[in-house]
Parts: sequence; structure tokens; C-alpha cells
Amino acid sequence: MSGSFSRSTRTRKPGVTATSSGVVAAQHVRAAEVGAEVLAAGGDAVDAAVAVSFAIGVLEPWMSGPMGGGAMMLWRADDDRAHALNYGMRSSATLDVGHYPLAGTGKASDLFPWEAVVEDRNVTGASSVAVPGTMAGISAAHGRFGRMPWSDLLAPAVDLARAGLHVDWYAALVIASSARDLARDPDAAALFLDDGQWPKGSGWTALADQRLDQSKMADTLDLLSREGEAAFYRGEIAEALVRDVTDKGGFLSMQDMRDYAPVWSDPLAIPFRDATIHAVPGLTAGPTLADALYRWQSGYVSTDAATPAAFVARADGLRAAYVDRLSNMGDHESAKAPGCTTHFSIVDRNGNMVAMTQTLLSIFGAKVVSPSTGLMLNNGIMWFDPEPGKPNSLAPDKACLMNVCPVIGETPTRRFALGASGGRKIMPAVAQISGHLVEQGLSMQEAIEAPRIDASGGAQVVADERLAGPVTDALAKRFPTALAQRLPFPFAFACPAGVMREGTTNSGTTETMSPWGDGVAEPDTKAQE
Repeated sequence: MSGSFSRSTRTRKPGVTATSSGVVAAQHVRAAEVGAEVLAAGGDAVDAAVAVSFAIGVLEPWMSGPMGGGAMMLWRADDDRAHALNYGMRSSATLDVGHYPLAGTGKASDLFPWEAVVEDRNVTGASSVAVPGTMAGISAAHGRFGRMPWSDLLAPAVDLARAGLHVDWYAALVIASSARDLARDPDAAALFLDDGQWPKGSGWTALADQRLDQSKMADTLDLLSREGEAAFYRGEIAEALVRDVTDKGGFLSMQDMRDYAPVWSDPLAIPFRDATIHAVPGLTAGPTLADALYRWQSGYVSTDAATPAAFVARADGLRAAYVDRLSNMGDHESAKAPGCTTHFSIVDRNGNMVAMTQTLLSIFGAKVVSPSTGLMLNNGIMWFDPEPGKPNSLAPDKACLMNVCPVIGETPTRRFALGASGGRKIMPAVAQISGHLVEQGLSMQEAIEAPRIDASGGAQVVADERLAGPVTDALAKRFPTALAQRLPFPFAFACPAGVMREGTTNSGTTETMSPWGDGVAEPDTKAQE
């Protein structure tokens, strides 16, 4: 193929475009529909985000949920500015670092190439659980900007949990990928496995309807719908979570829960060409995004954005930005880590926007279920380096360093909300898609479909196989280069979701190969694909 990529691709997922109505793009189409229904009922982007956050925690329980953490970017049309909210996880103030001795047997078994800890206590099991932040974050956003009653926004998630998650081919594949680890926890095995060994599945016919029993989760969500954040951090749910985590050998106290608070801040305002990219500051990928985009601006001119030389400059910029991140922020997540997060983006009819990323960290988090609440537990402790004396060493009452990178972008004529799941691959994807939108004026669908590279650590640059030819030849002259396919499972690159507003026209889409994700417009509006 030529050095520039074609706007057509072998596989396409048409996005949605709506005039004067809102759009939700999420990794699960049913969650996107829930958000769009909230918009149609008069809710704004934050109301829809509340509904999507809880619904997708039911529909993708291995990716996120109330026991996770993350961050969001918001754009408010009334004050014409961006807002950043960080609700990342923290280690417990009661955490005993001595409980995590190094095994002396090599590297850890999951996302991060830390030195291995005895029994993988920082990776799986209740001892890997950190203080959760998602519930506090989405509650804070609703308290500041929401319009609709909290209980109405959680009702769809309660209904979904009562019905139980249908285990289709994709859900069965995801469960099978972690079945061995899930079998170690009786409550996780009971929820996801048959006979403690095989993933629940729907048999050989499309008409079979095997469902997970999420009734305990439904009860918890119902209580949250009535009592809100107070129940989760100070009341009955908090007591149950503390009891379950402690009984299973972890560190979590009522004081940890009571003390947790999300952080509002002014966003990073990153100048890029004629645009501004707003990102979450602090212990996220926002500062690394700023570093990479700064390097790109001096590495090539925007009129050359589709050339092989620009791809080489992007790889150089990403590699240099990650060298700085790894040296100074302490994040050493493997670039080969699977996607284990969820992201959704929302724009309402008035132009308010939300880009929200939430995660349990690993897929299925700690591989442990809280029996009292039915919630999947995070493994946020794995975000810390178990070796002492490092920038991100494990310690009590410490914030976790995350790879999440939700952004709001502004050009002279358009605004977009964007983010992705996929560990360390998130920031390179967000940067490149933003670049396509800003430098080449692509639509959100075109920008997400466009082939990307990943250069998020280590010597190797990974390129979409559609770039084979002049682009990969140029990359190979500078770096070890490998080709990868974009597949439904596993993802070789991040899994993005974005929305855009131009005038009063909104649009949105998700990763082309995501089997569940899609963009959805408000019901009863004239949408066209």
C-alpha cells in the first residue's frame, strides 16, 4: 500500500451521526443504549455517564465496576470550559508492606514486569485489592452537574443485573481466558464457571440463553440507587466490602472507605497545532500525552502527517515520552498487556461532553468476588512496584499511578471527547486519533478506523498490518518493527471510543473490531449511518 493510509479499511463499523441530539459511544452497545435513553429523557451528558458507568459494570463485570477506579474529562457548555476529575484507587492505610515479600523467582505473572511477590499476593486475591474510587467519582460528577434523580439513573443497571448477563461467544471467550485464576476463589467460580472449571456458555445454538446469576449485584445496586455514595463508603455496603476483603486476606478498613475522596482539578491544556487537548493531570497518562504531542509538533509538520516520515517521528516521540514516564513516574506496565479497562464518551444535544475511563486494573481484577455484594474486586495494589526505593514503590495510603487518558479536544471548528481501554497502549491510541482529527480533519469514524502504531515501551514498534509497505519499511530502518492484526480478541492495540460535535451535529463510534461496542444516538431522533 502507499505511504499514506486509505480512509477505507477492510473491516468497517459505521458510526452514528445525529443532528441536534446526543450520542453515546461505549464498549457495550446496550450500555450505550442506556445512556442514549437517559439523554432522550432530558438528562445531560453527566446523567448519561452515571447510567452508562453502572450499566457497563454489569455488562462487562471483568473490566470495571463500583470497586474500580479511573478518571474523567468533562466539557460544560454553560461555562465553556473543561473540568478534570481523578478517582483513582489508593492503597489501604492499613496495608502491611511486609506481607508482600519478593519471591526471588523472576517477574510477576500479570500486566507489570515487577519482581515477583510470594504467591502473587499483589496480583491476585484479596491482598491485591485497593480502596475503590469509581463510585465516589461518578457520584461527585452527578452531584456537581447532574439533573436527573440518582435512583432513575441506576435503575437500568439494576434491571440488567436482575436479568443476568447473557454469556454469548465473546463473554465465554473472556471468561475462559481467566478460568484457571477464577477457579481459585469460590465466589468467582460460582459466578463465572460451571463445576469450578469451565466457563458458563450458551451451548451450540444461538437460541440458548445461559446467564450469569448477578442477583447479589442487583441487590447492591438497588441499595446504591436508594442510598447513594453514603451506603458504599460509610454504610452497609462499605461494611460488607471491608468484611469480605478482610476475611479473604486483604487490607481494607472502614476508615479507608470514609477517607476516600476524588480530586477535581484544572485539566492539562495541551497545545497541538491549532487545537487544544485537555487531559487529566497527575498520576495518569495525561502528562505523558503532553510530552508526546510536544515532540510530534517539532518532529514533523502537519501537512506531512500521513507520510512514512511522520510515523517514524510519532514512534520517536512516543518512545521518548515513555522513557521519561518510566524513569520519573514509575509505571512499568507491559506493552503486551491485554485490554482490561472500559471507556465511554458522551455528547448531549447542548454540547456537554464526558470522556470517562474506569477499570478494575487486570481483567477480572483480583479474580475475587465479594460474596456479600456480588461485586468483582479490583487488584489496584498491582499498580505499585513491590521493590522499595522506586518512584512507585508499594506503601500504605498511596495513590495508584494509572494509564487512563480521557481527553476533550478543541479545534477552531470541532470539539471531541475521546479515550480508550488497553493499558499502556491507551495513550498512543488517544494521541494518534487526536492527531488524525486535528491534523487531517478526519471524522471520528475515520480516525478510529485508521491504522495505528504502538511504541509504548521497550525497543519494538508494533504496526497495524495495513501499514505494511513504505511506512513499515521506514519504521524498520530505525526500530525493531512487528506487524499485528486488529482482531476481536485479543486486542493488539487499544480499544477507543469517541464522540465529536461540529456545529449542532454530533457523531460517535468505537473500535472497529470490538464485538460489543458501538455508538448510539438518542432514541426518536433522525440518525444516519
